[in-house]
Amino acid sequence: MLRRKVLAIAALGAMALAACGGGGGSETGSSEAETGIPVAGGSGQILMVGEPRSLDPAALGNAYAATAVLGNALYGTLITDDESGEFHYGLAESFTTTDNGATFALKIRPGVTFSDGTPLNAEAVKVNWDRVKDPATGSPSRAEAASITSSEVVDDLTLKVTLSNPTPRFAGSITTSSLNWIASPTALQKGQQAFDAAPAGAGPFTLESWARQGAIELTKNPRYWDAPKPYLDRLTIRVLTDATQRYNTVLTGGADVTVESTWQNLAKADGQNLSVDVQSLNGGIYLAMNSRRAPFNDLRARQAIAAAIDFDALNSAVYNGEGKLAETLFENTSPFYSDTPLRKTDRATAQRLFDELAADGKSVSFTFYSFPSSESRLIGENIQAQLSSYQNVKANLQVIDQSKFGELRATYDFDMLISSAMFQDPEPRLLTVLGGRSPSNLGGLNDAELDRALLAGRTSTSEADRKAAYATVQERIQATTPLIFIARIASGAIAGEGVHGLVQYGSGSLLPEEIWISK
Repeated sequence: MLRRKVLAIAALGAMALAACGGGGGSETGSSEAETGIPVAGGSGQILMVGEPRSLDPAALGNAYAATAVLGNALYGTLITDDESGEFHYGLAESFTTTDNGATFALKIRPGVTFSDGTPLNAEAVKVNWDRVKDPATGSPSRAEAASITSSEVVDDLTLKVTLSNPTPRFAGSITTSSLNWIASPTALQKGQQAFDAAPAGAGPFTLESWARQGAIELTKNPRYWDAPKPYLDRLTIRVLTDATQRYNTVLTGGADVTVESTWQNLAKADGQNLSVDVQSLNGGIYLAMNSRRAPFNDLRARQAIAAAIDFDALNSAVYNGEGKLAETLFENTSPFYSDTPLRKTDRATAQRLFDELAADGKSVSFTFYSFPSSESRLIGENIQAQLSSYQNVKANLQVIDQSKFGELRATYDFDMLISSAMFQDPEPRLLTVLGGRSPSNLGGLNDAELDRALLAGRTSTSEADRKAAYATVQERIQATTPLIFIARIASGAIAGEGVHGLVQYGSGSLLPEEIWISK
């Protein structure tokens, strides 16, 4: 499946203008700009959607528009992947298995040091991965780390990990999670406050200052292993939750890149003098309904919500009709595609179920959490408005800060919230989202048949067997309604004129070291 496509690269046509000067104070030559050779120097500004609660890599989410670009900037990457699904190595030299994914050996690149001067070695990786796995850390990547039953430092640069189930593509758990980011254990031992003031990683940039709810100022890391990257001397990352403001800020030159999450912005950028990089991913944004407690511990309540929502109307209200609805689990370009619909709008069925529940003394009343980003807030408001047209159901919408999401994930103290599950290959992501015992199973539904199919999809090396397994997964999602998929993720980045090097991996994780400016 083609993951990445360029919608508009008119900015490349403007590269000849580079002879007039460089972005952020850099000076460029026309030959460099015209041939597309990266230009070193200058400063850049990137907009992202979510405010980090901490700079601890275990606390950062490694997916598209929230904090992924920040994690990559401070800590670099062990492993990345490309549009074909092939893995590539950075701070790791290799990640190999000789037993079909039951165990792996991680080899660390020699000679790499953290920004505090301490070595990045196998012991450092073990410390970080154990922290992600520890429930007390509250990491959004705990489910990925929980697949590791044990880890052993074989030598200074080799870490052996044993998994709970054979997972041939476990490298995908690294590229889509905070397992990809390693911080200095020495710095982490000083506590969160001290670490947030001086995080020590081996990434392309180091922290100069962080004003909460303000700018994160970064400077080029002179210790970075992959010279001459990063190309920029300085990088400023700011949070801007309003989609229209993000787009206009880049369009008018107030920022160089926005890590994007809205289909409208990607559509508007097409045809402008902007470059756009988009990943095509399966899964998408979903509503997690907590089956651990009322009202969603009753299947009828989950089915009623799924039948009540008019997704075309939601698309119009949230995405101006530009959204790509997640009607099936996989894109039709995926080898695992099935035309099994995940849900179907049926107002009569929805009202009948609401009435049945009310007659049983189980009227559907719940709190629905969304986040301040334009997309999340509009989804919440539209669903609340749609449900208000039914009887015997009441949705109380609460908009909470993105940083509180980790707390909700850890405690499961919610009725419904917005989350996401996007992937190229369904493993290892899908089992972490839907597996009955997975800590990332927000809805908490434990369905034995679904678990068997997920495990078969994870462990099998036959594409035909995996396709059959995922056909069953889709059927069980339809039958048990553990969650409601809404739309595909708009996983992209938009860059202004003269800005180049938009490269994403995993689930829309932008690599800041690749960005360069010729304007």
